Amino acid sequence: MKGGTHHFLSTLETKIIPLEDKKHKSGYVAIVGNPNVGKSTLMNALMGRTLSIITAKAQTTRHRILGIINGDDFQMVLSDTPGVIKPAYEMQTSMMNFVKEALVDADVLVYMVTPEEEDLKDEKLFEKIKKSKAPLLLLINKIDMISQETLEASVAHWQNLFPQAGVYPISALRGFFIPELLALLTEKLPESPAYFPKDQLTDKPERFFVNEAIREQILEHYSKEIPYSVEVVTEEFHEDEKIIRIRSVVLVERETQKGIVIGHKGSALKRVGIGARKSLEKFFGKKIHLELYVKVSKNWRSDSQQLKRFGYSN
Repeated sequence: MKGGTHHFLSTLETKIIPLEDKKHKSGYVAIVGNPNVGKSTLMNALMGRTLSIITAKAQTTRHRILGIINGDDFQMVLSDTPGVIKPAYEMQTSMMNFVKEALVDADVLVYMVTPEEEDLKDEKLFEKIKKSKAPLLLLINKIDMISQETLEASVAHWQNLFPQAGVYPISALRGFFIPELLALLTEKLPESPAYFPKDQLTDKPERFFVNEAIREQILEHYSKEIPYSVEVVTEEFHEDEKIIRIRSVVLVERETQKGIVIGHKGSALKRVGIGARKSLEKFFGKKIHLELYVKVSKNWRSDSQQLKRFGYSN
């Protein structure tokens, strides 16, 4: 739920004086689109740091992740969302619910596409976007990989589909149009007090980013069904002045998957651990001691109780 507080400056000859009459803007910016269009890359580019993991595999993002950009007179709450798909099991239904929640909250809506795309995979969601009263920016990403002719055709196609939207070519990976986009989004925010403390960068706890760093390595190093059958739970997170000690469990759906994840004499799991540790040391700016274990949790992707435990449903 959105909310905030009104701030006051005090003290000048014992009088309480209201904060200067400069309008403060705050709002939620939902980033939606098909899988692999670059939503997470865009949020990281706007934030100027890595919050969302990025891989070449579809469905890398499973949760709605908030990234908070703060200025003296504005607060922008970015919602990175899972790619739009037709759900095949309970976990994917929860993922699509995160997308719908982001649309409901949106003060500004960003719909991302790639130049070869022509529609959204969920027709009902497509109609919701078209009917949304929030200002709509349609971003054509990955333009560094196409010709001018292809780009012009893509711009014309989307302007025809969304006449109410501003259509902007960008390259989130190369940083093209990112500063201009940030200014444009800030301009469209409604007047409002801040929803979060001004020193807060995200709504997620540290353990969430540990889980994501480990899952990113699994997405990178395993093929076929393995990455999609895996969930990560961090059971211990102890932070000292110079080191963070972490104990995490990789959950799989079947016993055969457990053997694949561990690998010969633990080699595959060790590779995941090394990659995750390096990523986390960069993220937290501290030395990391990471212990990884693998357990079987049968059919967790279709188990509502398990999904609730992993944060996929309310």
